[in-house]
Amino acid sequence: MDDVWPWLASLPPPPSGEPDAPPPWSLHLAASPDGTSIVLQADAAAATADSDGGGEPALLVAFSLAINGASAPSAMWTSGGFAASSPVPLRLQLLVQLLNEVLALSPYVPSLGTSAVDIVAGDAASEARVDAHVVSCAVGAAGGDDDASASSAAFFSLALLLRLFWLCALDAPAEAGYLFFRDLGAGLERALVLCRPALAAFLRCVGPDLEERFMRSLGYMLAKWCLLHEMQATASAAAASAAKAAAPQELPIPRPRRVLPTACLSHASEAHGLWVLKGYAPVLAMPHVTGAAPATITASPHEVPEEPALRYGLVHQQLEAVAQLEYAVRVRGGGRYLGVSVRLDNVRVRVARLAFRKDGDDAEDAGSDNVMDSECHFPSRIRIWVGPRFGTSYATGPSLGRSTGNPERDVEMTRTVKGVFPGAAKLGVGNANGGGGAAPRMKAKMRSSARTRSRSWRWEQEVEGGAGVFEGVLYDPVTGTEVSAWRPGVGGGDPRNGMRRRYGGPGRAFSKMRGLVVAGDELPEEMTWRVGREMEGRTLRWRFGLQAWVSYLPNEVRSRHFETRCVEWAHEVELPLVHINGDES
Repeated sequence: MDDVWPWLASLPPPPSGEPDAPPPWSLHLAASPDGTSIVLQADAAAATADSDGGGEPALLVAFSLAINGASAPSAMWTSGGFAASSPVPLRLQLLVQLLNEVLALSPYVPSLGTSAVDIVAGDAASEARVDAHVVSCAVGAAGGDDDASASSAAFFSLALLLRLFWLCALDAPAEAGYLFFRDLGAGLERALVLCRPALAAFLRCVGPDLEERFMRSLGYMLAKWCLLHEMQATASAAAASAAKAAAPQELPIPRPRRVLPTACLSHASEAHGLWVLKGYAPVLAMPHVTGAAPATITASPHEVPEEPALRYGLVHQQLEAVAQLEYAVRVRGGGRYLGVSVRLDNVRVRVARLAFRKDGDDAEDAGSDNVMDSECHFPSRIRIWVGPRFGTSYATGPSLGRSTGNPERDVEMTRTVKGVFPGAAKLGVGNANGGGGAAPRMKAKMRSSARTRSRSWRWEQEVEGGAGVFEGVLYDPVTGTEVSAWRPGVGGGDPRNGMRRRYGGPGRAFSKMRGLVVAGDELPEEMTWRVGREMEGRTLRWRFGLQAWVSYLPNEVRSRHFETRCVEWAHEVELPLVHINGDES
């Protein structure tokens, strides 16, 4: 895959004579020992003459993806014809079509519903389009250094692999999918590492709507990729166990890596007084923190058939996190220093289900999907940190705006005293018998009750070096157990009962869309740093990071499966030291 971008740039010019005389130019993408291969082809053809009849017919170049086997080559996909004389390079025109088709194939996620999409006249996917100008700005097609060129090439490889994946998933024969995952997995991992600058620029250019569509389309492919690695790891572990049992004196076979952190993508930027970090991670690519056991997709002998089906559904989920921090620079202390204040503006965390279900297919499988819709991972802990670049000393602080929680408890106490005295009749009987009468009897009862105000999420502030930390932790409302750190038999209550039906009821910890939203009114306190006036006017680099934990506990189904996974992203953002007018000291 590394050769595709330079190959497209080095294509010979279209022939001047018969455009279809020479054979098409081709590049092998994957091949098997039996001769089956996937090739990318380019062919030139003459366009039809214009209606006015003036000038020679233009030459068009079309690209195709074909699979070559024992029989004749079979084209799986063909692009439109691109004008060879266009000022837009051919490879950029091809990239635009690949991206638009990938956006149209994004998995359907029932968030807004089909009625909200149908407001737009025509096709529902007609709005999900990008043009050559946006893509050119993103990939830096006008030129740049070697790193920018490598990032652009990797971004094109990612788009081509993503389109090829959808071909294998929907239309292509089975041997194409086999070749895709066997030969192109290493190229996909390299593309994910190198494409991050170009991918971040592309996502910022297209806006949040198209970003969500593209990342869910990409996330579906990465979920399948991680699932394949999971199954390969299970097979390798079984082979290693068999080899160890057969020859116990030999060294054990090393276990392959089970997680793919390269599939966890993110980007951060500064705009309009906000630092924004967005992260996307397929759940299976996130490393385990806690879990009952290394649970695989295949069924164990003691399990019911529903358990592997549940875990298979949990694989096709993607964590989507957005953190927005608001910053401000003011002159403080009578003009002696600058105060940099940072407050949490918005945090949104959601686990989206990546079921490939296009519009119109809902009624077909609604009965089976409704059960699984509520079985998904949920955020159980969030950690955000921000501060000057590591190792710098120009800033003093931070000064925190929230003290360590010391929750109050309201105690209500009631004392009740009851007394019982013998009646007159009983006194008469006692006197007649010559007795002194029954002694008075008295009973006392005391009843007390305590009432405590509790919340599912607890937010705190801390400091690590020169960085300030916002941290939120989810607690089980019934037992008070920290969900992200719970393990069976390690003390504390069991949160599995308290977290059932967690998306319903007035005291739920999540929204009805199975996400979490933390706004500025929840954390109004800000952190502050002090910077000398000699730094005024400069643009500094600050670090900004997000760490998220997601957990799974059964919601509606009966299962013993549970787990907690974690992912971490870190970036650098710009801080322009331009103060707001006025001294607010």
